[in-house]
Amino acid sequence: MFEALTSKLNSTFKKLTNKGVLNETNIASSLKEVKMALLEADVNYRVVNAFLKAIKIRALGKEVMGSLSPGQQFIKIVNDELVKMMGSENHGLAQSSEQVTIVMLVGLQGCGKTTTVAKIANRAKKEGKKTYLVPADVYRPAAIDQLQMLAKDIGVPCFESTSEMKPADIVSKAYKTAKASLVNYMIIDTAGRLQIDDTLMNELEEIKEIVPIKEILFVADAMTGQDAVNVAKTFHEKIKITGFILTKMDGDARGGAALSIRAITGQPIKFIGTGEKIKDLEPFYPDRIASKILGMGDLVGLIEKAQEHFDQSKIESLEEKLKRNSFTLGDFQDQLRQIRKMGSLTDLVGMIPGLGNKIPANASMDESALIKIDAIISSLTNKERDNPTLLNGSRKLRISKGSGTQVSDINRLLKQFMQMKKMMKKFSNMGQDKKSMRAMQQMMGPGNMNMFQ
Repeated sequence: MFEALTSKLNSTFKKLTNKGVLNETNIASSLKEVKMALLEADVNYRVVNAFLKAIKIRALGKEVMGSLSPGQQFIKIVNDELVKMMGSENHGLAQSSEQVTIVMLVGLQGCGKTTTVAKIANRAKKEGKKTYLVPADVYRPAAIDQLQMLAKDIGVPCFESTSEMKPADIVSKAYKTAKASLVNYMIIDTAGRLQIDDTLMNELEEIKEIVPIKEILFVADAMTGQDAVNVAKTFHEKIKITGFILTKMDGDARGGAALSIRAITGQPIKFIGTGEKIKDLEPFYPDRIASKILGMGDLVGLIEKAQEHFDQSKIESLEEKLKRNSFTLGDFQDQLRQIRKMGSLTDLVGMIPGLGNKIPANASMDESALIKIDAIISSLTNKERDNPTLLNGSRKLRISKGSGTQVSDINRLLKQFMQMKKMMKKFSNMGQDKKSMRAMQQMMGPGNMNMFQ
């Protein structure tokens, strides 16, 4: 998502930063290009106009005109206003003053509510919170079974509802169980419709009257763009939504919903779905999204991904090996495998400041390169992994046949491994800041070897 928008904005900014002086004429020209880029990204027209008006006021003031680098200052203003448009800060799940915080997910059919219920529960469980899931969609075939299976997969309790029960009765009985079980969050999955109708709204209002709901989160398919924003506005007018979750943010969408929905409704985006797996739910940080849109990367997000997927004990073991200069190809392979768990290389590179805006739109990294490296190292003996200098011509020939690669691939791997080993040795000697060193190791570790070629 945002690839096309990022490409167009970067093209506009490049023209602007090449100018030594900014004036009303070239700022107006740049704003026109920004406007077209946002409208093509399916951002709401009124939101675009308000956004450009705010930028123009700041851009024509001393903030830019008096700057030593006006082009860069202009980009900073665009970044600031993007962040403001999307809500300025992250808003996690609200906490009720009641013992149980009730969260109800609403939205149209097919937006991914049921899976998102399980994703929220999975995140809460990792944070040490107890959750209780409530299947209140009695209309969609197998919706109840789906949530009960997901609950079992992540190891959280789920109310045993049936399609013969009324949604309001399901929620009422589930709430009594949740209070008795001392859970932190009760998360309700409600029925969707192909379009908004009175029956759906009445059902949701009835549930609101029965239990003290703290959060009503509208789940929107980001692929639907402005349609999602329009539907969300109607839901908000009827039942007072407290926040949004955008699903399918990893898809080939233009991003208009993410940029418009908060400005139109006044309610924040709380989470975004970044894939189909249960773990693929992330908090929505407006500043990080703005940085990615402008091609500035997301360094904090990259470090958090690394910390989530890298084994802490292995990191500490790696530190010791680096200090002793005993880092082996086996360690190298282990690091590669952990990097592959973090997600696609295209997404990871896009999070690195300075690299994201150098990747052409719709381009993707060659994931097969990592598979090839893994195959080569798997074909080595333990002695060869510990001591690559043993790899003479005949051994390399054996390895190439065993891994389905060329001898030239093995030579390239060995050369890059030695370069990476030297670089990581330098990082290990940088000083006392172990946290920074670990973050650097995680980001710049073995997986960084010429993945971009």
